[in-house]
Amino acid sequence: MTHAPAPQAIASFPDQFVWGVATSAFQIEGAADTDGKGRSIWDDFCKQPGAIADASDGLRACDHYHRWQDDLDLIDRLGVDAYRFSVSWPRVRPGGDGAWNEKGLDFYERMVDGLLARGIKPYLTLNHWDLPSELQAKGGWTDRDTVHRFVEYAQGIDRRLGSRVASIVTHNEPWVIAVLGYEQGIFAPGIKSRAAAMQASHHLLLSHGLALQALRAQGCKAPLGIVLNLSPVQSATDSEEDKAQTRLEDGKLLRWYMDPLFKGSYPVDVIAYLGADAPRMQAGDLDAIRTPMDFMGVNYYSRAVVSAKGPWDTTQGGLPLTDMGWEIYPEGLTELLVRMHTDYPVPPLYVTENGGAFKDVLQDGQVHDADRTDYIARHIAAVGEAMRQGVRMGGYMVWSLLDNFEWASGYEKRFGIVHVDYATQKRTLKDSAMWYAAMLNARSGHRSHSAATRTTL
Repeated sequence: MTHAPAPQAIASFPDQFVWGVATSAFQIEGAADTDGKGRSIWDDFCKQPGAIADASDGLRACDHYHRWQDDLDLIDRLGVDAYRFSVSWPRVRPGGDGAWNEKGLDFYERMVDGLLARGIKPYLTLNHWDLPSELQAKGGWTDRDTVHRFVEYAQGIDRRLGSRVASIVTHNEPWVIAVLGYEQGIFAPGIKSRAAAMQASHHLLLSHGLALQALRAQGCKAPLGIVLNLSPVQSATDSEEDKAQTRLEDGKLLRWYMDPLFKGSYPVDVIAYLGADAPRMQAGDLDAIRTPMDFMGVNYYSRAVVSAKGPWDTTQGGLPLTDMGWEIYPEGLTELLVRMHTDYPVPPLYVTENGGAFKDVLQDGQVHDADRTDYIARHIAAVGEAMRQGVRMGGYMVWSLLDNFEWASGYEKRFGIVHVDYATQKRTLKDSAMWYAAMLNARSGHRSHSAATRTTL
């Protein structure tokens, strides 16, 4: 095939800029009942009738738990600098506290060692949504005790892996955990309570801050941060009603997390809006949440458009859509990164997830996903433009390495740059993967690989 040209902006990226791919444990590992792994809230949620679009689960997923060495070889051939993955809390500490599972810990030790042996930097996430079920039975993230169990978990992982990983992220997308999991009930644990969601969001932020303090106190060497899913929030019209609603929605999505992390307070307009549903706090909580970070991750997929009349219909926006029904709007990534840099004293920023789901077709051993290649290229260019405007950027990671279990969508949506045949577990590099590899290999001083010469494992 003829590779799409690298974005023109790529020339402005410094040599130390980190290029990577990302996954999460529950979405790819499978082996849900193997080697002492405990249950997570997603194992439980998948059993609820109607919770998952195709009635599937994560019991096998991409079988990465057994195929991790081949998958690391695949990552190596792409020529990326970094692999962002998550540790499954119930795999390493099945009850959320109490005894640790040595087989689970050994799995992640082998994987980290395997990445290092291949010259790939391990970027570790502690919580990518799979809370141990036993902690949820006690209240999950609405229970303040879960905060302390998370800190213990973070310390335990640091003791085993902290000296060998390139960074540690506390939480992936606390907004998703709180709002989709505890308010809307469409993600695990499937609770529908705004008060519970707001309390969960506070405890997630508190556990982040306390974990940073505890990790540094025990001598953690890895840079520490958090990952938020953020979007520029735009008004559907210039009406005063729409603009007022847009300000509130921006507060609920962005300022609710950024303000306490960097200003030590929650936005007063959102607190007033929540009323009795505002979270309960204790003295010192906000100081802990504001604990300085070494970096911050941003997951970006699209913009948010707000109308006072109700949910925005993305088909009205005139933009192309992904298979998730999300608008393709690369300019929003530049807008978001510049806004964060302007409004907050942020550390270096990483795009820790960015990608698109499309209706891929595997034909004659190939997947020609030009839409995905274009999506990635345009968003990389958007990062370059943010850097041109003064934003300190540390890296960019494609979501996702593999097609995988896409949460409530099951296996119906494919985000991977590598196609997975779920029946046979065969991996096939899509055109987007080969383009990404070619782009990286063409950069001066970058890791040299011949990823594009092989299309399957």
